[in-house]
Amino acid sequence: MKSTGVVRKVDELGRIVLPIEIRKVLDIKQKDAIEIFTDADKIILQKYQPACVFCNNTDDVVYFNGKRICSDCIKMLKEQL
Repeated sequence: MKSTGVVRKVDELGRIVLPIEIRKVLDIKQKDAIEIFTDADKIILQKYQPACVFCNNTDDVVYFNGKRICSDCIKMLKEQL
């Protein structure tokens, strides 16, 4: 994990603002869905991408090593190994 040096306060409704620089780098646009994870004492925000990272298939997708991969792509990867 890399520190950005950016600190934001939580407002009275529990909101924080993601700086424009970070949104541009991560290609997060207005109305994009953000997925929220927790890991021990950390909160992890990630742009929500429900499709396979290789083929954009949305059927039978599993979460592996932080990425979504469909069963067809998993089969192709196994064949190549």
